Amino acid sequence: MKWSSYRNAYSRDVLSMEDGKPVKLLGWIASKRVHKDKIFISLRDRFGYVQLVVSSHYEDAFDKAKRLNIESAIAAEGFVKVDDRAPGGREVHITKLYVVSEADVWPLTKEVLKNPDTMFDYRHLTMRGPRSRAILLIREGVVLGAIDYFTREGYVYITAPTFITAAVEGGATLFKLKYFDRDAYLTQSSQFYEEAAICVFEKVFVVQPSFRAEKSRTRKHLTEFLHIEAEAAFLDHEDIMDVEEGLVKHIITYLNENYERELKTLLKGSLLQEYEERFPRITYDEAISILQNNGVDIEWGEDFGADEERILSNQFETPFFVTHFPVSTRSFYHMNDPSNPNVTLSSDLMAPQGYGEITSGGQRIHKYDELMEKIKSFGLDPADYGWYLELRKYGMPPHSGFGLGVERVVRWLLHLPHVRDATLFPRTPSRLYP
Repeated sequence: MKWSSYRNAYSRDVLSMEDGKPVKLLGWIASKRVHKDKIFISLRDRFGYVQLVVSSHYEDAFDKAKRLNIESAIAAEGFVKVDDRAPGGREVHITKLYVVSEADVWPLTKEVLKNPDTMFDYRHLTMRGPRSRAILLIREGVVLGAIDYFTREGYVYITAPTFITAAVEGGATLFKLKYFDRDAYLTQSSQFYEEAAICVFEKVFVVQPSFRAEKSRTRKHLTEFLHIEAEAAFLDHEDIMDVEEGLVKHIITYLNENYERELKTLLKGSLLQEYEERFPRITYDEAISILQNNGVDIEWGEDFGADEERILSNQFETPFFVTHFPVSTRSFYHMNDPSNPNVTLSSDLMAPQGYGEITSGGQRIHKYDELMEKIKSFGLDPADYGWYLELRKYGMPPHSGFGLGVERVVRWLLHLPHVRDATLFPRTPSRLYP
């Protein structure tokens, strides 16, 4: 049998078909119930689930359905039956059933699935569940929504190297490896390469993994995550915050319009909240006051950790920006505020209700002498940033950019307990398998 040409419909198509319509389906047995002379199968395919009914009247199909374990891949032929009791008001009564690939006895019992760590030991199998499936589709929607936004706004999609020679964010979080006869690192960000590209395209974005060797065991950290980053020539700090806000709002609208079924599965029948008002913007100084007033022992000049972000973002019901972080808390490439050289033209966009930072960005230093001085003041070797410095000699305009963590956005939007739930095969300090 040539399976690629067998199917004439998907599960979603069945939901709009007339009674008696002949149909051929391919998929996997997600669940099965045997009731004397009938077997009810929930068939999973690319677009979801559809109920199959196999009657003992069709002996060959009935015998196959009875002996098959869940997750067996099958081809099924039958006709649509309109029935209000069926999921979606339609089911398919099967006349012929073919075994494409027979599955062993499913190893994931309810006892096994009680342990979250065990869940991820079997991630190659647990990802088949309806909840995981829906989450991963929403993750896809976040990426596609971002691409749609940037394309509409005239940004050019580029890719950047994964192997790098110097830190973007901080040397302590670099994954070091051997690159033939020299040392190299896994990229923390594509920002430097985007900055080079804006002198060709003006506005660029990337969607690719970044790596951080942080031994953090919070609910919001991964060692490998999907990074959406953008850089734009001639934009200042205020401008890039507008871009970040526009991106997040567009992603939410895009998900509501294109992933309604998955959202309602995960959010108890509702869609995502859309925000019409401008996101609030508070300064780092104001954020420090809020934290201190809530009993947090923190002084001016200290960066926010996961606990501080959680407490701060619990004070808000909408996303909000924290701006003008101290020089000591930001990377060397951030431009100092001309009106206050102790702080930078930088910001973090925080998700509300305790979820914390989802984007980080700001205005970059575009002048050679200023960048050279900043690199030295951070105790870095200018030779490690030779080409990056050289960009400033050949028409580098004022420019700004930011990065968005896809998994953090998914976690916030779906109210997930941990960021690892928002990716296919999570990588954390304790997890490298499967």
